Amino acid sequence: MAGEPQDDCLFCKIVAGHVPATVVRETDATVAFQDINPQAPVHILVIPRAHYENAAELAAGAPELAAAVLKETKEVAEEQKLDSYRVVFNTGAGAGQTVFHAHAHVLGGRGMQWPPG
Repeated sequence: MAGEPQDDCLFCKIVAGHVPATVVRETDATVAFQDINPQAPVHILVIPRAHYENAAELAAGAPELAAAVLKETKEVAEEQKLDSYRVVFNTGAGAGQTVFHAHAHVLGGRGMQWPPG
């Protein structure tokens, strides 16, 4: 069920404290931590504490929580002293989503090209 922790979800396990992560920020609604496979000098994931499979499900099921995730990307970027940065939500395996718990990638610290790939 959307919003409920999933036993087989890596990010739900991070939220619960069962799997370690290098956490950089936490709020009542979100957790932000270093990506284990960084694609830029700064690569931090911002996740909702509640489980939603992807950004579309999060936006439809809990728009206020989606807004909290997006707000946190700004806070992370400011803490990391990023003048410019990219926020990416991959939705679905074909788009590169590998953990099916909604999350935003905050990428910065180097030039970003367009199109992204």
